[in-house]
Amino acid sequence: MNILAYLIPISLVLGGIGLVFFVYTVKSRQYDDPEGDARRILSDEYDDQPKQD
Repeated sequence: MNILAYLIPISLVLGGIGLVFFVYTVKSRQYDDPEGDARRILSDEYDDQPKQD
């Protein structure tokens, strides 16, 4: 039972750190892709077989 006194605060701190980093990445606009899927879904060109170099 004493181990819970250590594990609960540790898990809360790690979860808080993860939440802070997630909010940071959202605010720094790392998940935005304005030219990506929005244009690809309207395009008639399919890239099922990419060009060979």
